[in-house]
Amino acid sequence: MDFYLGETFILTFGVPEVSDVIAMADHSSDAGDSSNDGDISSVMGFSGFGKKARTFDLEAMFEQTRRTAIERSQRALEERQKQEIEESSVSRPVSHTEKPSTSMSRKQEADSSSSSDSDSDVIGPPLPPQKEEDEDDDEDVVGPPLPPGYKRSTADSDDDDDDDDDDDDNPVKKIPDTHEITLQHGTKTVSALALDPSGARLVTGSFDYDVKFWDFAGMDGALHAFRSLQPCECHQIRALQYSVTGDVILVVAGNSQAKVLDRDGFQVLECVKGDQYIVDMANTKGHTAMLNDGCWHPKIKEEFLTCSNDGTVRTWDLTSEKKHKSVFKPRSLQGKKVTPTCCTYSRDGKLIAAGCQDGTIQIWDRNLSVHTKFHCRQAHAPGSDTSCLAFSYDGVTLASRGGDDTLKTWDIRSFRKPLNVVSGLTSFFPMTDCCFSPDDKLLVTGTSVRKDEGNGKLLFFERQSLQKVYEIEVADTSVVRCLWHPKLNQIMVGTGNGLAKVYYDPVKSQRGAMLCVVKSKRKEKHAETLTQDYIITPHALPMFREARQRSTRKQLEKDRLDPLKSHKPEPPVSGPGRGGRVAAHGGTLSSFIVKNIALDKTDDSNPREAILRHAKEAAENPYWVAPAYKKTQPEPLFAEEEDEEEEGDKDQPEWKKRKI
Repeated sequence: MDFYLGETFILTFGVPEVSDVIAMADHSSDAGDSSNDGDISSVMGFSGFGKKARTFDLEAMFEQTRRTAIERSQRALEERQKQEIEESSVSRPVSHTEKPSTSMSRKQEADSSSSSDSDSDVIGPPLPPQKEEDEDDDEDVVGPPLPPGYKRSTADSDDDDDDDDDDDDNPVKKIPDTHEITLQHGTKTVSALALDPSGARLVTGSFDYDVKFWDFAGMDGALHAFRSLQPCECHQIRALQYSVTGDVILVVAGNSQAKVLDRDGFQVLECVKGDQYIVDMANTKGHTAMLNDGCWHPKIKEEFLTCSNDGTVRTWDLTSEKKHKSVFKPRSLQGKKVTPTCCTYSRDGKLIAAGCQDGTIQIWDRNLSVHTKFHCRQAHAPGSDTSCLAFSYDGVTLASRGGDDTLKTWDIRSFRKPLNVVSGLTSFFPMTDCCFSPDDKLLVTGTSVRKDEGNGKLLFFERQSLQKVYEIEVADTSVVRCLWHPKLNQIMVGTGNGLAKVYYDPVKSQRGAMLCVVKSKRKEKHAETLTQDYIITPHALPMFREARQRSTRKQLEKDRLDPLKSHKPEPPVSGPGRGGRVAAHGGTLSSFIVKNIALDKTDDSNPREAILRHAKEAAENPYWVAPAYKKTQPEPLFAEEEDEEEEGDKDQPEWKKRKI
């Protein structure tokens, strides 16, 4: 096929390629001859390649945009001045006819110029006129567009934004402390607290060796625990924590073997005890000394962590109870063994942190147990027990509660010196802890007091500067444990006198303690006691023995069978009405007689006696039969019973006579 373009021949075979067509189009555009378009249209079968591509002058567009922005700012300034003048001259009316007219003219000019520019430069269909006007008004408004016919109230939106900003800027308003309930665990220090992830159950542990289970949904106003047990016999409870899924509980006590219980308190796992005669603790299967702390992995539900006085931090697997999973050995600057007093995982579970007795904080990578990844030698005073380490929710900040009465925050990325320090926070217990608020803006810890020397307080610090922003006076004793549950938005506190307090706000909190405070107390059941003192004399003669006294429980069971004492309700009426009760049977006379008289079996008397009961009255006052036959009836003669018996005895032989 031959194409003739100007004075150039192009020989092609078959269907022309796209590149060839584009080349021909470029060649024809350079020639600028109108006849070429006609030749192409006659050869290719279409009129042309469409409209000419639009070119954009960027400098002109930038200049136009700058000019429009200046006009808008001037317009806003004029409107602001107009409002100020109106507010200042409320008593004196002022004419504003000239300025709005000028602003309107400017607006019309801007609209005309923008419309002309949009016709020349903007690609696409033009915007509706109402939309263009609304764009200028709603330019700075944040939020979804309103439907047509509605106007946005700037004053209300500004007020709402201010309120939201105040709530966001002031995290103190989010503290739920308007209401509280008190759970009586015992008389000794509540040394451990744990809430399951859903917030349905609370577990408390104490120095009295008891672990008590509290169910918010099942408790009434009496606030009693539904189960109490001693999982580790005579060892103080050091730490309790629910797993990520909430189905098992880690129990760390004063012995060397941690235990795992299910939700009902039954044992699932007991860690193995190591060989205390082996020097290298990495070669033993478990801990050989008292445990100090423990926690679950935040991501893996089968893994947990413990630290002990044997100088090791060990990880365990719930599926294998015969040996630990890995061992981390804290070391001092001289390479000597150091006792870890607290341990925890980072929020992502990749780091393991331990606070040691020499005041150091050592952090390892979970998969590398030999060398520390972060190490601070002088985090707290040497010889003081670091009681708690807590990571923030964003995983960047680490808070440490030291035995030197301080609270410090650290940045993991620069771990050489603390970000902020608060001193003077008295701590008498080796498990005084700290925690972050759910919004990650506050840091909470408790203080200890001596007896009759004041009240223990729950202190709230701003996370960035550690400025004290709020405090709660809990009781006239030390505040040992504190826990702020993110889902319930409730604060649990364990005190030194055996109380566990729950702080909540009916507006800001949900479920938890709010479920049980609305329930009335159940009636107390009488204890099973004897009615009177009973003296057991097994060797006494029967005539001198006392009858065995029944307990109140058996007496109650016996009274239960008595329909009068147990107030048994009357059964439904199956027959005709009795005693004023009406049945649903037929109302005819025959049915009444059959049901009420013929089938009435309540009279169990002898029928002969029932007839003879009227014999005397019939003999004295005859009325029906006797008067009619009085003249013709002969006098009845009755044989005497004694004579018959005697005659019978005479006729009978001697051996058949009765023996009297």
